[in-house]
Amino acid sequence: MPTYDYECDACEHTLEIFQGINDPIKKKCPKCKKNKLKRLFGSGAAIVFKGSGFYQTDYRSEGYKKAAKADKKSKIASKSGSKSEAKSTPKAESKPKSSSKDS
Repeated sequence: MPTYDYECDACEHTLEIFQGINDPIKKKCPKCKKNKLKRLFGSGAAIVFKGSGFYQTDYRSEGYKKAAKADKKSKIASKSGSKSEAKSTPKAESKPKSSSKDS
């Protein structure tokens, strides 16, 4: 649901109202109680980021990117080393299961 800006022609009070698109336009000013409230034209359904800090988690520093790349390379190298060790070790012989039937 979008936020709409309103302004009163009588007392020049401005406010934001969170309402649905199909909701009727407000007419009565909450401050002076006159029917002079009008909806202002705005950006409409644009996304508004209020506050600070949201961008700090979205964009990583170059140092972080380099460290992550180095860590990724070391993980790949350790996985490939463990696979070659697994291939070179002989498998243990499996013993046939003995079936003993006591009657």
